[in-house]
Amino acid sequence: MTNQTLSTVTRSDGRSHDQLRPLRFQNHIAPHASGSTLIEWGNTRVICAITIEDKVPRWMKEQGVSGGWLTSEYSMLPYSTLERKPRDISKGKLDGRSQEIQRLIGRALRACVDLEKVGPRTLWIDCDVLQADGGTRTAAITGSYVALGLAIQKLFANGELAANPLTSPVAAVSVGLVGGVACLDLNYIEDSTADLDMNLVMNAAGRWVEIQGTGENGTFSTEQFNQMLDIGKAGLMRLFELQSQALTQTP
Repeated sequence: MTNQTLSTVTRSDGRSHDQLRPLRFQNHIAPHASGSTLIEWGNTRVICAITIEDKVPRWMKEQGVSGGWLTSEYSMLPYSTLERKPRDISKGKLDGRSQEIQRLIGRALRACVDLEKVGPRTLWIDCDVLQADGGTRTAAITGSYVALGLAIQKLFANGELAANPLTSPVAAVSVGLVGGVACLDLNYIEDSTADLDMNLVMNAAGRWVEIQGTGENGTFSTEQFNQMLDIGKAGLMRLFELQSQALTQTP
């Protein structure tokens, strides 16, 4: 795709095809959590909080698995969308989409933690969507790493860890084909009309953790796939910078 073609791309919020939405972290949003942040990414807002339990799941004990564990729960609050979204408890079961997303969050964050160094603890990640405008799962992953970093800082300050269990920052971003153009960080309008949407999870060493992609309204070429990986990787590198800044903020 030529630069001239890219320069004529019109997105719903006026961004260029390779531009992230404005993003900021508001740390320590949940005082009783070991680490927490409110990630505001465009009009998407997600609270990410870490709770630490000094025990591991029973299956680890039964199977003789050493170290600790990390798991997550994800929920969209009823008022996070234009139409009220009923709570899962009112339906008597976990929404399939929520279950898939919380498993993704858990896999993504376990990729950045040496669980042996965590010790016999369970790190719970709770992600609650306050407002949804596309990219809630990528915001949850990106924000959860910051919340996790804050929780690890607290464990160190309390003398509860002998070594840093974090191996490499992890972040996530969406990409997609909108009008045939590879675009970074889709909002809801773009996500709902995209020919293809993908979620990319990568660590700061440039190694992919997970790639989710579906041709919603057709197929896509290897060239288009590579274009999306390229703009996604550039966006992720910027996210690592923002995460680092958030973790060095003065409380």
